[in-house]
Amino acid sequence: MEEEILEEILASYRGDRGELAPILQEVQESLGYLPEKAMLDIADFLGVPESDVYSVASFYTQFRLLPLGRKRVAVCRGTACHIRGAPQILNTIENAIHLKEGETSGDLEHTLETVACIGCCALAPCIRINKEVSGEMTSEKAGALFNAKGN
Repeated sequence: MEEEILEEILASYRGDRGELAPILQEVQESLGYLPEKAMLDIADFLGVPESDVYSVASFYTQFRLLPLGRKRVAVCRGTACHIRGAPQILNTIENAIHLKEGETSGDLEHTLETVACIGCCALAPCIRINKEVSGEMTSEKAGALFNAKGN
């Protein structure tokens, strides 16, 4: 499946070195991350060393070299959320799903991350699970949310 997606993406490019970043962006958008095999194939397609592809992919924070969990849990660290308890909420979630910020579970169920601002300051503190935002969060609510729903 990944091979077919990559072939389709590469078919729309000429193979110029300057196309590296757009190709990486498109591959990540389609696959959710940049698999090693895809990066090797991109290097071959562009006629550049594999290290060049890896250098670009690892330099820019927008690129992910590992897959994300099915449930992306984001804790807002914006000012409003921070002063209303986001650090404690993050700690509660870390303990509930046994991950630290920036980690993905081995079963690819969860990825835990923090974001600068979710954009719901009036509802602070907030968390987002995939695209669903939960506001007025507390450590107790977060603990119940993750323990009760298996999130």
